Amino acid sequence: MVNLTLLEPQTNQPLQHWQFLENAVIKVGRALNNDVVLKGFFQVSRKHIEITQVENQWQLVNHGTNGTFVNQNPVKQTILNHGDLIRLAENGPLFRFELEKAASANPSHSKDSPLGAIIKCDHKDNPPDSIFCIHCGQPIVEEEKLIGSYQVLKILGRGGMGTTYLVWDKRQINQGPPSLSVLKEMNSNMARVPKARELFEREARVLKSLDHPNIPKYYDFFVENNRKYLVMELIHGHNLEQLVNQRGAINSERVIEWMIQVCQVLDYLHNLQPPLVHRDVKPANLILRNLDGRLMLLDFGAVKELGTSLDTRIGVEGYSAPEQYSGKPCIQSDIYGVGTTMVFLLTGKAPMQYYRYEQNKYEIDISSIPNLSHKLGYVIKKACKPDPRARYQSAMALLESLIACL
Repeated sequence: MVNLTLLEPQTNQPLQHWQFLENAVIKVGRALNNDVVLKGFFQVSRKHIEITQVENQWQLVNHGTNGTFVNQNPVKQTILNHGDLIRLAENGPLFRFELEKAASANPSHSKDSPLGAIIKCDHKDNPPDSIFCIHCGQPIVEEEKLIGSYQVLKILGRGGMGTTYLVWDKRQINQGPPSLSVLKEMNSNMARVPKARELFEREARVLKSLDHPNIPKYYDFFVENNRKYLVMELIHGHNLEQLVNQRGAINSERVIEWMIQVCQVLDYLHNLQPPLVHRDVKPANLILRNLDGRLMLLDFGAVKELGTSLDTRIGVEGYSAPEQYSGKPCIQSDIYGVGTTMVFLLTGKAPMQYYRYEQNKYEIDISSIPNLSHKLGYVIKKACKPDPRARYQSAMALLESLIACL
């Protein structure tokens, strides 16, 4: 019996599992006729690999145009061993290959122990930057650091507001594999600024009230040692800024499909009571989730409830609508963010490079973008109008125009 487990590339956390009892041939790729279908991974070929039983061994053959790697080594054809790590394409999905007989014959496993622990595991031979051991499933940490009940596994980022950690809740230690989360910590300097505290608490309050498949789930909010913490769902994947920087400009059909998803989540936010304006729609805040190819909208730190008092002026150069800089955001401000995001995705260049000063205002000039269809060019130009009244008046109106471009 063969087990294939899709792993999160950096943490080795299991994401999805397939078990094959009698298959002599296992096909993996994007096409629907494969045994393992990977819809959201654009770097994976339609039939990427074939794993075939040859006598008492399992042989992997690569068919992928972007290559296949076994234990970090490029292969065209190889015999697989229990525990081998298979990566489809250089930055593609990562699988663990296991044979049931080999797994059950290993006396070091204890099924009843927390996290599938292995006795006296030394964590050897793990891929670089692994968070969990591929052998025992336990966290690989030099020093245990706890924030509340959350064990810190890795620092994901530091910014002006504070630090973001990868964590898992130790209260779940007897509930199977660890469920990873993102913990945002407000640093002590910002905690002394009333407006910063307001924005941080607002993000927690808003996330708690939201329920949409394209928005990370809220888990927890607490205060410890006079510091505020927000815990939310971890999204495994790359943001669109990273993808473009790694692979270059994206084809228009895929950009349209992604922006349709963004319009769907914006339509949800804009029709809440009171309506919510995200105010920070940009490629870095859109993550393509590895598991299913769904585009997730992140970072609600700048979110604005319409109808409340005049708020902080928030803007990101090149992506934010002009009215945001004067503290007067509206739902059409998010439409502008979708338009400028499309410019970046289609060109791989910052939107600021396409601004032109005309008639006492800056406008996006997309005439120099190659291979841009007339229909899509019109959509982008309308979404990026300086005057919000000249833009699409709703996310649904923009969505319908994008569909017409397919």
